[in-house]
Amino acid sequence: MRIQSHRFCIAPMMEWTDRRCRTFHRLMTRHARLYTEMVTAEAVIHGDRARLIGFSAEERPLALQLGGSDPAKLGEAAVIGEAAGYDEINLNVGCPSGRVQEGRFGACLMAEPGLVAACVRAMRESVRIPVTVKCRIGIDDQDSEEDLSRFIGIVADAGCTIFVVHARKALLGGLSPKENREIPPLDYERVYRLKSARPDLTIVLNGGIGSLEECAAHLAHVDGVMLGRAAYQRPYLLASVDQELFGSDEPRLARGEVLVRLVPYVRKHLARGGRLNSVTRHILGLYHGQPRARLFRRHLSEHGVGEGPGLDILLEAMAMAEGREAALSAAAE
Repeated sequence: MRIQSHRFCIAPMMEWTDRRCRTFHRLMTRHARLYTEMVTAEAVIHGDRARLIGFSAEERPLALQLGGSDPAKLGEAAVIGEAAGYDEINLNVGCPSGRVQEGRFGACLMAEPGLVAACVRAMRESVRIPVTVKCRIGIDDQDSEEDLSRFIGIVADAGCTIFVVHARKALLGGLSPKENREIPPLDYERVYRLKSARPDLTIVLNGGIGSLEECAAHLAHVDGVMLGRAAYQRPYLLASVDQELFGSDEPRLARGEVLVRLVPYVRKHLARGGRLNSVTRHILGLYHGQPRARLFRRHLSEHGVGEGPGLDILLEAMAMAEGREAALSAAAE
């Protein structure tokens, strides 16, 4: 079966989509495209690469999201990312935070499409893997359909053929990043029209999508969808992605089976000196909507933090949610 590479993606989210989170998500879906948190080009070049961009092969397909506006540095960082084994380099042109603006990257770059094009061109000339762009439908008073079309056209002329478009404008002054995810109204139709006008491009829709049913409806108009908070806060919806969106005939894992498969990873993580909460903070929503979800969350939140907690805390939470037999089975593996 040929897998469409961007049909379903999980958004890059700061302080959320780290390698522990991605490993957990990958247990539930083989075909979703995963993204790192945004990492600045400077950090990739000069920082602790093992900590910042290290990943395991099981996480692939995986994209490295970069932040920056210096074409030469982005080109250098892209080379490092490709050598590390990433499947895609994604340029962040959508983050509206003040800190990001001070660094002259993120959504403020939508006001400088020529610079974004130069960055894309430098990265494309440096690597063989795809270079993609994640942007908004506009910023501040540059939010007309013509503004978006012009931005996409200039960047596409530099060789970018894949755009992830958050269907909200960004207000760069006066709103927090959280407010910028909620207050500007969603305009899915504009993204649909962009795809109709540019059938040569791969257009992935992002913003406010809350279910796989919504994903399927959007896929009638665009090439792909990207989920952020819904995938993180209600992660078990990922267990149906391969079947519902990719046509896989492999059975969906039950929640308890997901945890059983996570246990060996947690055991290794702890053996390397990692903290239990570094993994379990990402799984708190696994039982969302289930009868014993609160017990599961509370046990991990109250007993799984700090340096001391071990695998037994996870197994106890699992027993509360699934029953003693499931926890004993996981412990024995």
